Parts: sequence; structure tokens; C-alpha cells
Amino acid sequence: PAPINPNNFPAKLWRLVNSPHVRSIHWDASGEGLLIDQPLFECELLGAGPGHTTGPAGDGTVGAADLFKTKNFTSFIRQLNLYGFHKVVMGPAGSVAGPGPGSGPGGGNGNGNGGSSARPLHHFHSPHFRRDRPDLLVHLKRLTSANKAKLAAGLEVTSRPPNRFQR
Repeated sequence: PAPINPNNFPAKLWRLVNSPHVRSIHWDASGEGLLIDQPLFECELLGAGPGHTTGPAGDGTVGAADLFKTKNFTSFIRQLNLYGFHKVVMGPAGSVAGPGPGSGPGGGNGNGNGGSSARPLHHFHSPHFRRDRPDLLVHLKRLTSANKAKLAAGLEVTSRPPNRFQR
């Protein structure tokens, strides 16, 4: 398979969701989606609260604001959408209705599931982002207008390989 650029959004997201030091973003119970606690994510990773000068481990490492080049949660959600993630909306009585409307940046809060937080969680899903399946990351492509045109024409969209400084 093609090498995965460690500096692209999916690879950075993979490292965060699998980090034992990050509490604000984690796998859902099935390992097929992400649960994001927005207030904690903003404080812990985007530098919107005390202690934002250190990374997720609290050891002076780079935080997500540096990783994702934003301090805005809406911009982070937009990146998820550009890579094909969809917000999972909750159906009646807490059952998951599946990806649906409201997956955009202004889509509101989902109730989430499987989280221990009393706050609502944002629940996002992508068929190519699964726990224990890093091999699927090569299928996550940024949905630019050029890439959408290639996909519509039945062409393959390739990831940019790591440059010589990233290898």
C-alpha cells in the first residue's frame, strides 16, 4: 500500500484518538466512530483553557492546535467533514440513526453514546477510520473539488506521499 504521510489530518487524528494521554476524543463502543467532548477538546487540545501551553501529555509536547493549525473547534469539525466523516445523529430513545443531516460544522450536538461524560458528545463516523485498522487510513482523502471530480470520473485519488523531510 501507499505510504501514509504522518503529517496529514487522518494520521494526526489517528495518533490523538489512540493516545492514552488524550481524554477529549476517543473511540465509540464499537470502535467504528469517534466521540468528541467539545468543551474538554477545546481546553485540552485547542488551547482554549488553562494549561494550553503543553500538549496532551502535559509534558511540553506539541498540542492539537499546533497539529491541526487551528484553535477553532468548528474548523476542526470542517476538517473531519472534508475527509468524509459524517456526524452520527441519535434516533429515538438513544438508538443510533446513522450518519445523517447535521454532519456539517453547524450541525449541533449529538447525544453521543458510550461516553461517561454528562455533557453531549459529538459522534463522527467514517468507514475508513476504525479502531485496530490503521491500514484503512490510506483510503481517507480530502474531498476537494478536484478530488470529487476524479472520484465522479471513476479515477483513483492518491494521497501525497511523505516528502524527504517527513520520512
